[in-house]
Amino acid sequence: MIAYARPAMPRIGVISDTHGLVRPEALRALAGADLIVHAGDVGAPEVLDALRAVAPVVAVRGNNDRGRWATALAETEVVERGGRAIYVLHDLHELDLDPRAAGFDAVITGHSHQPRIERRDGVLYLNPGSAGPRRFRLPVSVARLNVSARVLGAKILTLDV
Repeated sequence: MIAYARPAMPRIGVISDTHGLVRPEALRALAGADLIVHAGDVGAPEVLDALRAVAPVVAVRGNNDRGRWATALAETEVVERGGRAIYVLHDLHELDLDPRAAGFDAVITGHSHQPRIERRDGVLYLNPGSAGPRRFRLPVSVARLNVSARVLGAKILTLDV
């Protein structure tokens, strides 16, 4: 009998609102990801370079991303992994489509600095919070998204900083 290895479930690291700060704790939390999604307010191209040392990166432009380097970032991106379609934008209030009707399984956003996982109308909404400078009393965090045709699960990882 031949044993076949089950293909690994794609793991997506999700980060947002770094505002130019690359925390070693965030890089450690994202280690092992197959892909990293940055949901905007990157702050500097060096942030993306540091993330690319961990895994391939898909990033969108946030309202604070300015300058020539930021013009290369789209305002929205679509990520397809594990048979799932994920829509990425910075500010949820700028969502101008019905994710379910458009065929998206998940929406990843940033902007609010408030980590949140919720399901609405069969769609997973994920905001990893902020991995950049602490804002008010909000936690510093990133998220993990496990994706397959059968599973779409997210977890917020609060960083000990």
